[in-house]
This record gives sequence, C-alpha cells and structure tokens, in this order.
Amino acid sequence: MQSFDVIVIGAGVIGSSVAFHLSRLGAGRVLVVDRSTIGAGTTSQSSGILRTHYSIAENVELAHRSWNVFNNFQAYLEDEDASCGLVKCGYLISAAEGEKAEALRASLDAQRSKGVKVEILDMAQAGELLPIARFDGDSLIGFEPEAGFADAYLVSTSFAKAARRGGVLIRENLRVTGLLRDGDRVIGVSTAEGDIRAGTVVSTQNIWTPELAGWLGLPLPLTPERHAVLSLECEQAPYTYDMPVYKDLASPGMLYCRSYGGKQMLVSEGVVGEKLSGAESRQGDISLDYVADVGAQVAARFPAYETAGLASSWTGVYDVTPDWNPVMGRVSGIEGLIVGFGFSGHGFKLSPTVGRVLAQAALGLHTDVPLTPYSLDRFRTGSLLVGRYGLGAVS
Repeated sequence: MQSFDVIVIGAGVIGSSVAFHLSRLGAGRVLVVDRSTIGAGTTSQSSGILRTHYSIAENVELAHRSWNVFNNFQAYLEDEDASCGLVKCGYLISAAEGEKAEALRASLDAQRSKGVKVEILDMAQAGELLPIARFDGDSLIGFEPEAGFADAYLVSTSFAKAARRGGVLIRENLRVTGLLRDGDRVIGVSTAEGDIRAGTVVSTQNIWTPELAGWLGLPLPLTPERHAVLSLECEQAPYTYDMPVYKDLASPGMLYCRSYGGKQMLVSEGVVGEKLSGAESRQGDISLDYVADVGAQVAARFPAYETAGLASSWTGVYDVTPDWNPVMGRVSGIEGLIVGFGFSGHGFKLSPTVGRVLAQAALGLHTDVPLTPYSLDRFRTGSLLVGRYGLGAVS
C-alpha cells in the first residue's frame, strides 16, 4: 500500500493552493487526488473577481492577505512564467439610502481598520470611473482602487505546477471513494485504484463535500447552488478593461459586473441561487425570463444596455453553508482530518491564504489567521458568520 504524509482531496483552486503551501512548509510526501483534472470543476466556472470588500472582518483579513499574493504572483510562486491573469481596475460598490448604505459604510470602515485603501466617491467621481453607468439614485459610493479580477483556472494550474516543482504528486482522474479509519482517526483514503495511507488528509471537496459527510457519518451543512452568469455586448457602451468591477447593492438582484473580453459586460446576481439536490458541475439551463429580468436590472443602471445583446452565458455551482461562509480546520472528534468547504462563491478570492492556513493546520502549525470563527462547531453553538448584506451577497 502506498503511503504519504498528507493527502489532499481535490485539485481546484483551494486544493492546489493547499498542495503548494504544504510543499513550501516542508510537509514531506504529499499526494493530491482529483476526480477530474486540475481546476476543471467549479474553479473553471468562477467569475474571477478579486476584492477585499466584506462585511465580516475575518473575511477582510483573508482577502487582504490573498490580494497581496495575487499582486505579486510570480514572486510568490518563484516562477517567472506564472500568471494569475490579473486586471487591476478597482472595485466600485454603491447603495441607495437605507440599510444597505449603513452596511456599506460599516464595511468600508472595517476595510480601513485592516489597512485596506478605500475611498468614498461622489456621483461625478464614480461617473468618471464608470462612465457607462448612472449613479443618481445612490447615497453612498465606495471604491477600492487595489482590486479587480483574475483567472481562477490559471491560478489553480499555477499553484499545481509550483506544487509539483516542490515534490507534490498530483493524480488526476482518480476518484476517492472513502476514508480509511482507525477508530476516530483518519489514516488514509480509498480510491478506485486501491487504498492509500496518510498521516493527515485534507478535504477540499467543494460541492462533493456531502460524500465526506457520508464517509464520516457526520452532518456537514452544505447545499450546492447553481448561479447563472451572462455576458452582454453593447457597441455604444463597451465595458473596457480600465473600468472597475461594479457591485450594485441598490438593484433587486444586487448585481455584480465586470469587463469581459475587454468590451463585453460579465454580469450576475448576488442573491440566493437555485438549490440542487446533489453535486452537479455540468451546465444548467438559463431561461429567457431570467435573461430578461437581469437585462432590465442592468438597463436601469446602464441605460445604453437596454438594447444590449446576449453574447454568451454559463452556470456555476457554489458550495453554500447556512451562513454563506466557509468551514475550515479540524472536525471535532475526528483526528487526522482537515476540511475546507462551503466557500459560497468566495473561494477564489481567498484561495492563497486559505491554502496556506489549511496547510499550516494540517502540519499542526500556528495558523496565520485564527480558524476558530470558521469552525464547524459554530452551527451547533449559533456563532454564525452572518454578513450585513444578507445571504447570497458579499458576506
């Protein structure tokens, strides 16, 4: 039987980051096992937005540390060929008068407390940054100049390449079918090709985490949710790369938008999506009624887009927890297991730091960021991480 010091289940952007950081921290023999190929699951469906704007202070810390990695990606990976596809265009967020504006102000204050540069703009200043939009109904507009978007697939494959360079073995197209146990201790995994032993197992199974719950015989609160993404094209008002990512808290769907391909608008809603009965990474149907509804919301903010055409569309699936925030760390009563799941659409933004702290936890090291707030036990004790904007928004 093969034996490793650490086995990582899943080679998405989180699992690849864990593998890289394990190699950097001297973990010994590390194996990554994925049912498909590197970054081919939900990672490949990411909209790629990078921001540190969160209403939960712990998330701001994770995102800020991760942004520093994205901003110095080649140096961090010690690979001059590495690329994360970073477009540094800034992040604009606005709200109409009321609860959303109060939440936005508090969130901007939380960012400043963590050393993030943020600005409050007037309508004219916002219009200069995003001239294709109108801001006359907003009471508060925030701007994070050190933000933008990148390519989640590139990040995942770059982490994997660096991990391999550090001695990590990555097995693609090999499905884990169970855990090996010695009482309350996890001692390896079962796969379609046989059992593999390990001192520690790290699960980054994303929407497939319910499989882990079955293997453990424990409830792991997670629901897969499908979300639709549209790409709109308007020749009269192209959404160029120098225009910021935009979050519209005043729209019914709390839309987020960014440039796509240098002229199109990538847009999606930041609300609760379609709940699925099980893991499903294949493309789902997007109804014309949904396209029309999102199009009307877009036109209310971007008047020229009333006549925009639908260039493309796709769906992505989030691994959603009850409070829309991740579970990270050890599972009470189970030794030799570290989990990272339930990122609820935020995993890519946080992946560099999440990968590092999960690797530290796997090796019994002090973690750069405390994992107690992200403990699975919070769903039992009621210490939930509930964001100020409501479920499905920006947490």
